[in-house]
Amino acid sequence: MIKTVCVYCSSSDKINNVYAKDAEALGAFLGQRGMKVINGAGGIGLMRVVSDAVLSAGGAVTGIIPHFMVRNGWCHQHLTEVIRTETMHERKKIMADLSDAAIALPGGYGTFEELLEIITWRQLGLYNHPVIILNTNHYYDPLLEMFRRAAGENFLRKEDARIWHVAHTPEEVMAILDNYNPVAFVHTSAIS
Repeated sequence: MIKTVCVYCSSSDKINNVYAKDAEALGAFLGQRGMKVINGAGGIGLMRVVSDAVLSAGGAVTGIIPHFMVRNGWCHQHLTEVIRTETMHERKKIMADLSDAAIALPGGYGTFEELLEIITWRQLGLYNHPVIILNTNHYYDPLLEMFRRAAGENFLRKEDARIWHVAHTPEEVMAILDNYNPVAFVHTSAIS
């Protein structure tokens, strides 16, 4: 049963409101369902939107953040719990270790890196939980096309496409979480 989800997303507050609407709706759904959210503890952008929506709906948010980000004033001030780390690598490992699922909303370099890392961990059998891409406004279409091209040119195995799920709305994310059937991912010979 999925009780805790890790949410990767943008810390930019200069983006189209369509992304904030989906982030807020997803946060509200997660909070209403009593699912705990793990995120990067950011106090701006979609990270803040998700956290605020979860908290407003009565849910809990644990933020994982390196000390240097706290010193720069980037930490959300009203989370249920904040865990401070020494490094970004430690941050990402704790986020994965505490979660039963990972959801990537639109974002920039950090979100891309987190998403690709958790997909790689899933491929290698290091993370055995669902990975969901919320493709709001078709944001991830170019990346998904790159995945298809990589598989078509044998840089990825075609069967690895089952490592992640794509949702186009927060409601679809919740349906994936509700209906997730934990079939063991068999590692044969990962191609990176």
